[in-house]
Amino acid sequence: MASHPQLDLTPEETIRYARHLILPQVGSAGQRKLKAASVLVVGTGGLGSPNAMYLAAAGVGRIGLVDFDVVDRTNLQRQIVHGESTLGVPKVESASRRLRDLNPHITIDTHHAPLTSRNAREIMASYDIILDGTDNFPTRYLLNDACVLLGKPLVYGSIYRFEGQVSIFATPAGPCYRCLVPQPPPAYLVPSCAEAGVFGVLPGTIGTIQATEAIKLIVGFGEPLIGRLLIYDAVDMTFETITLPKRPACPVCGEHPTVTDLIDYEEFCGMPAYEDSTFHASQTHMVEWTVRDIKQRLDTGELLLLDIREPYELLISRLDPCEHIPLSEMAARWTEIPRDRPVVVFCHAGVRSANLIQQLLPKGYTNLINMIGGIDAWSVEIDPSIPRY
Repeated sequence: MASHPQLDLTPEETIRYARHLILPQVGSAGQRKLKAASVLVVGTGGLGSPNAMYLAAAGVGRIGLVDFDVVDRTNLQRQIVHGESTLGVPKVESASRRLRDLNPHITIDTHHAPLTSRNAREIMASYDIILDGTDNFPTRYLLNDACVLLGKPLVYGSIYRFEGQVSIFATPAGPCYRCLVPQPPPAYLVPSCAEAGVFGVLPGTIGTIQATEAIKLIVGFGEPLIGRLLIYDAVDMTFETITLPKRPACPVCGEHPTVTDLIDYEEFCGMPAYEDSTFHASQTHMVEWTVRDIKQRLDTGELLLLDIREPYELLISRLDPCEHIPLSEMAARWTEIPRDRPVVVFCHAGVRSANLIQQLLPKGYTNLINMIGGIDAWSVEIDPSIPRY
């Protein structure tokens, strides 16, 4: 981490950080290090909310926020930096308002844009530590590679339903994210939070641990999670730490790196990095129709609807009449999908269905159509009586 001249604390800051100042591990010197430090929080959602709030409360002098999204009501179950008053507001602006209210003595930078290979170096260059609050594989690999190339520590966190992970990557002596996950999983096996669900308090636990690790790096005390992966299970309330070695053959941080610049991470992962990405449209010959197009054609009786959501999702909402083959059973049942008529495949938001169609195209299916936006779009545009989730 870059070192900066330590800044003096004002009388107001001395009062604010009094509980830090009496800790031998932090003290006045450590608090001045926090004031001089800068952290970039990529993603202001479930993980970014507690990250940013605790870094701001701790007195990190400059915090950058990166996010392209706006606040939606479905975010409020876990993204505690936002509220009803900022629905529809860009997340970086919503988070910035909350952080400025929490601590007016710090500087907040906002970047209302997706992080990509084109802008990552420019955005990340002036920060000491990068904090991963993302929810997709392309951006995780992008952050990892950029941190290795820029020589900046990456505080990694991820969540899935009831489980979470934390580690520190891209330090000179430690491993990087590619040492943990050398290759991304197939796109059709990667559901989003909207599709898989997430326990509301889980990102609070994981995000707070990430903030803890960032503060430890800045102040310089304790044993950071370098070369170790912390695994948390909220159901069993267990923490496990496993050793994570640096791979000599890693293409980014290994002895003979082959990745020496940022690449196309959507192409590498086979999936889009953000909602408005054109990746699917530009990379496949998949046919996609809007819900209005589908409704019009359904009235003629020409189409078959195929719902690939899981059984528990059908308890929330469903379209009838339609066929149902859960994606979790698709490996054994894909041959049940007819080939002799147009089949509209849908899920919750259109991501899993698009990924499935991409997997079936090489098997000779030419009659599959993806429902853009899934049943969620159907509820918004066609039938509001269908519950959204």
